[in-house]
Amino acid sequence: MRSVEIFKIGKAYPNPYGEPFRAVVDFSLNIDQGEFVGLIGHSGCGKSTVLTMLAGLNEISEGGIVVSGREIDGAGPDRAVVFQSPCLMPWSTAYGNVMLGVKNVYPHASRAERSQIVESALSSVGLADSMEKYPREMSGGMQQRVGIARAIALKPKLLLLDEPFGRLDSLTRMELQDVMLDILNREKITTLLVSHDVDEVVFLCDRVVMMTNGPEATIGEVLAIDFERPRDRTEILQDPLYFRCLDHLVSFLTERAHLRTEPRIHDSSNLLTFEGTKPEVAAH
Repeated sequence: MRSVEIFKIGKAYPNPYGEPFRAVVDFSLNIDQGEFVGLIGHSGCGKSTVLTMLAGLNEISEGGIVVSGREIDGAGPDRAVVFQSPCLMPWSTAYGNVMLGVKNVYPHASRAERSQIVESALSSVGLADSMEKYPREMSGGMQQRVGIARAIALKPKLLLLDEPFGRLDSLTRMELQDVMLDILNREKITTLLVSHDVDEVVFLCDRVVMMTNGPEATIGEVLAIDFERPRDRTEILQDPLYFRCLDHLVSFLTERAHLRTEPRIHDSSNLLTFEGTKPEVAAH
């Protein structure tokens, strides 16, 4: 079942000295229910611009976005965002930071029901014993776990991740990637991840969307990542397919990201997949 439909969206910024600056053009993508999609590209290509348009935090200049059958026209609790910085309220505990959103989204729930939602979300990210800690008492990884818990507690239709592990050390990053996979495997939340890390998107995602360079950035290629779920890191790192996927993403970023592409709607019928050792376009 289709969860998200993005049709020819674009973003143009005013330019007092001439034509508007067109950051993103003709970006069309369909995402299925429960699918985990990665979005990569060079810095400045508009990845976060696309994410913030999906979140309703950045006005769409052209085109439209439909989430669960409803065209969006602003921010809403059906779309939750986890940023690179957790942006926690320093005067509230982990429990209080998650409860802040829960109160707004579930205003008619009882106190016990809201408390159960908060405790369940914090437990799912491994903070069952740290609910009463303040941000100053938590490591960067723990703070980001609170940010993830705050997002999933809202039971969003679409989870948007803007480089959520970018500031973390390697070990903490891998731990949180595993936490995120466990949550998404269990909750089946449709997810879009913006990342610079090709290893990360190959390990986490079902599809990777590669953006061309800006200005006027758009989708260049889409690659299927055909690992079964749930995923085992050790097995994947030993699979030749993992390295073929990495090579393809790196070759796009270094050799083809500057090329212009024809506008098209990308979904599971026209993505790249691997047969043997060469990527081929899947049959329509």
